[in-house]
Amino acid sequence: MFVKQHDVVAALNGRQQLFAFSNLLLGLAHVAGAFHITDVLDVESDIVLQPLDVFFNTLTDKAHLGLADHCKCNSHNSIILTKIWHKISKTAETFLTLWSEIIKFTYDMKTREELIDELIDLAFAEDIGDGDATTLCCIPADEMGRQRLIVKEEGILAGVEIARRVFHKFDPELKMEVMIEDGAHVKPGDIAFVVTGKVRSLLQTERLMLNIMQRMSGVATTTARYAKCLEGLKTRVLDTRKTTPGMRILEKDAVKIGGGCNHRIGLFDMILLKDNHVDFAGGIVPAIENAHRWCKENGKDLKIEIEVRNFDELQQVLDHGGVDRVMLDNFTVENTRKAVELINGRVETESSGGITIDTLRVYGECGVDYISVGALTHSIKSLDMSFKAC
Repeated sequence: MFVKQHDVVAALNGRQQLFAFSNLLLGLAHVAGAFHITDVLDVESDIVLQPLDVFFNTLTDKAHLGLADHCKCNSHNSIILTKIWHKISKTAETFLTLWSEIIKFTYDMKTREELIDELIDLAFAEDIGDGDATTLCCIPADEMGRQRLIVKEEGILAGVEIARRVFHKFDPELKMEVMIEDGAHVKPGDIAFVVTGKVRSLLQTERLMLNIMQRMSGVATTTARYAKCLEGLKTRVLDTRKTTPGMRILEKDAVKIGGGCNHRIGLFDMILLKDNHVDFAGGIVPAIENAHRWCKENGKDLKIEIEVRNFDELQQVLDHGGVDRVMLDNFTVENTRKAVELINGRVETESSGGITIDTLRVYGECGVDYISVGALTHSIKSLDMSFKAC
């Protein structure tokens, strides 16, 4: 009935191993005769509501009490039961260590190159599967050919270097001759590059390369339009985390190619205390203090930005200090101007919330350092292009 320790270690499947381990822990105590499993707690209902440390503390405390009571009634077994308890405690400690390592491994930091490689692998896997039936049935394995990337719409080209990686990863023998580099302004009829090699390879890489290049070029083109609206001002346009899952690195690269700036890449490289964080933390000051405490305890040197919704919250931030940037969320143009005057250069400023390309410049003229725009990545039109035999 009970799950063995090696079964738990082998499972490694989310909270399933927590349930399995709870059976192991309770089972050991049950075998010792201390109590029945049903006398302790409803593991299924309680565990999902408790952090790991709280859960194990609750579980082991109750188990220990049960064994202690049993020892009082059965003194001749006290030495054996004490040994069993030590084994239970050691198993719990081992499992917690194992679990923390699992989580660390699962969400370990990946480099930019690793993220791009994994994206390309996944994209090929979902597109080609166990083989491109159409290409394999009608194209000889040794047939050679050439294809060229033709631009069909005006905009900013982006993704050339990623296209090179796509071709090389699938078939290192494909040769790519680049005529137009990333960041160039292109128009219909422009030839960005020509690729030579096995026709089977050209046909199987075509769609992935186009999907990436069309989207990246669309992001770069959109960003360029926003950046142009801010010409002559110190204000820079920022992207957000509102990106296509798995493509964030590529889309943020495209923002830079289009003349924008990257905000934080993810949740790991900057602290951004937004309204929900502030509310759950108990207010502006506790949120800032918690951020500094956590950074110190974990050896992190991260910039801290905080979102404010009104002048009262802004004043609290200025009085307390301890942040690098203030995000003025959904402030009107008039209130943004007043806020910038109040801040007076003490911290960086960022405007956010409902700002469109039509209102971008008037916000920039208020003197903010940055304006973040989710539309740079979540509401773009891909740039039209095709990959044709030549």
